[in-house]
Amino acid sequence: MAEYIYLSNKDTLIIKPSKKSPLLLRLIALLFAVVCGVFFCSIRLKQMSIGNRIRFQPFQVLGRSYSEYGIKQIEISGENDTKQLEVPPVYHLTQIEVPGDNDTEQFEFPPVHYPKPQTFNRTECAHNPVQYFAIISMQRSGSGWFETLLNSHMNVSSNGEIFSVMDRRQNVSSIIKTLDTVYNLDWFTSASKNECSAAVGFKWMLNQGLMQYHKEIVEYFNRRGVSVIFLFRRNLLRRLVSVLANSYDRYAKLLNGTHKSHVHSHQEAEALSRYKPAINSTLLIAELKEMELTAAKAFEYFNSTRHIVLYYEDLVKNRKFFSTDSFPSIPLYGGHDPHHSLQKLKEVLEFLRLPQMKLKSRQVKIHRGTLSEHIQNWNDVKKTLNGTEYGSLLLADYRR
Repeated sequence: MAEYIYLSNKDTLIIKPSKKSPLLLRLIALLFAVVCGVFFCSIRLKQMSIGNRIRFQPFQVLGRSYSEYGIKQIEISGENDTKQLEVPPVYHLTQIEVPGDNDTEQFEFPPVHYPKPQTFNRTECAHNPVQYFAIISMQRSGSGWFETLLNSHMNVSSNGEIFSVMDRRQNVSSIIKTLDTVYNLDWFTSASKNECSAAVGFKWMLNQGLMQYHKEIVEYFNRRGVSVIFLFRRNLLRRLVSVLANSYDRYAKLLNGTHKSHVHSHQEAEALSRYKPAINSTLLIAELKEMELTAAKAFEYFNSTRHIVLYYEDLVKNRKFFSTDSFPSIPLYGGHDPHHSLQKLKEVLEFLRLPQMKLKSRQVKIHRGTLSEHIQNWNDVKKTLNGTEYGSLLLADYRR
């Protein structure tokens, strides 16, 4: 278009450019809108495609898996087999399923805890997550030795039998208050790693209020994300010998007038093992059944928690790999292939989501050798158990 030239009143020459066509501007705006629409539609279509392949779904618990490890499991179907994966309880688990060509994958998002203790500052470790756990066991089942193994890990704080004190378990409120203190890292013992603990817990015996208030405790464990480590003995007859001998020493105090439930030298172990308890053979089978029933009830009560089941005999097998100076000392890495007990301890560290490390204990086993060496009325006991479901308990050490 032509430009307009005109003179102002002051004889100044002004050249005014021509206006662009409104139609051209509208065409440009329309083209821009179309391009943007196509771009956003393509992004939305991709999101819908991903949404069709990824979806939330509940998992399937496959019965009670106590037989081997006691780990709650989910089923993942493949072409010709089924995989088993450990999962925490429902309230902690978010799963997505991504179908592949022949199978599916499950992803677990575990609970994380960032306690804020009232008695100290976690400083540089404040952003490090902490796992909560409880070792559920019965007296004289190897829990003391097992706890020393855990505490030899630089990131574990296991605080012993805190509920052996009656005031801490006199009712549900006192139990919950004690648990809150422990898991808030405000419970101090010689095992406390303070600000840099990556796993904190304690031992809890079945006769210390655990069974009496099991409903409230299970609810607390599930709400707070506490993982349970069951530890029992398969050979209940050996446990009974240990219980009777330890009970006798409480009053006899065989070690220079001092009672010791655990020892750190072979000389002390030998001194304590000289006492041979006499077992009431008339009540023996009833007592063994009562032990089995108590453990079975504990499994039933706490089956809904995230848990793993261990047996003392599995942890102390293949002693040729142990250190003889501080039996049992179990290195997780060495020149030999991993054996059963090493695998069990590795599973425990994986269960607690801890780095693999060498675990040690200075405790020494008291009752070594065959049971006939430690029972005063061995012939009566042997006669009572032979031919019964408990006859296998008479066999050599650590036999299933």
